[in-house]
Amino acid sequence: MNEAKAVTETITTSSGFRIALRRSARARRMTLRVPRAGGDPVLTLPPRVSLSEGRAFAEAQAEWLRRATSRQVVAQPVESGALLPVGGRLLRVTPFPIRNARIEGEALLIPRNRPAAPVIQAFLKHLAQQRLHAACDGFATALGRDYRSIVLRDTRSRWGSCSSDGRLMFSWRLAMAPPAVLNYVAAHEVAHLAHMDHSPRFWAQVETLMPGHKPYRDWLRLHGNELLAWQFRD
Repeated sequence: MNEAKAVTETITTSSGFRIALRRSARARRMTLRVPRAGGDPVLTLPPRVSLSEGRAFAEAQAEWLRRATSRQVVAQPVESGALLPVGGRLLRVTPFPIRNARIEGEALLIPRNRPAAPVIQAFLKHLAQQRLHAACDGFATALGRDYRSIVLRDTRSRWGSCSSDGRLMFSWRLAMAPPAVLNYVAAHEVAHLAHMDHSPRFWAQVETLMPGHKPYRDWLRLHGNELLAWQFRD
């Protein structure tokens, strides 16, 4: 069931910000979100909140909007000739007479006469699946816990999650990050199999699974937006 109406209306604040409106039956309060990879801020309203209340809320967030939008990155099209990060390396997207995409030297070779974006997206998903399964298997063994499944999605607000029944979810865009960053996210989610919170015990468990993980956590905070900027569909 669709829990929220599609964005069909926008408002413009006195500070000049164009904001998309979204109604959500599940929302308990007003929230304002700025897409990290670009685009208009989105104001989510509970069913009984009026448009005027929403506008007043957005007006009060003018300074926060300025800071948040300043951190947005420019959208990057996935196309022939682009320098695309794969495993933390910048590779030149290069059409070549092959059937399947592959890495060769400093190039990401893709089949000629096929759209680059869907081919590369499928390649990255496969790469993420391989690397995340290997990382999670190792961390789960070290922890002495089993996970139930791994699912890949193109999430915009989180790099991974762990459900209470042991289902792990990851963004396939992690295949674009340095391998140690991908491993950190895997360790983070596997640690949730033991601690479903972010308590000191949880962070101690992450450190046990992956000693010295903080630089990789910081890398995502500083550079995660750059991975989200790549456009794999219109």
